[in-house]
Amino acid sequence: MPTRLPDRYLTPEDLVQLFELPSVETVYQWRRKHIGPRGFRVGRHLRFDPQDVQAWVKSRMEGAAA
Repeated sequence: MPTRLPDRYLTPEDLVQLFELPSVETVYQWRRKHIGPRGFRVGRHLRFDPQDVQAWVKSRMEGAAA
């Protein structure tokens, strides 16, 4: 993951690229299971605040074994 995320809201496709995920369906599964970064809807479109994504990554790293 880059050290600096864009200064715009991220799309599910952005997360696929950032984390090298197999597909956008992974992002939607995370959302259904409440295990991914916090997202919000703009109409029917899902968006993620870069700060929320960074906080999610940090929380995942803190829970990981060193």
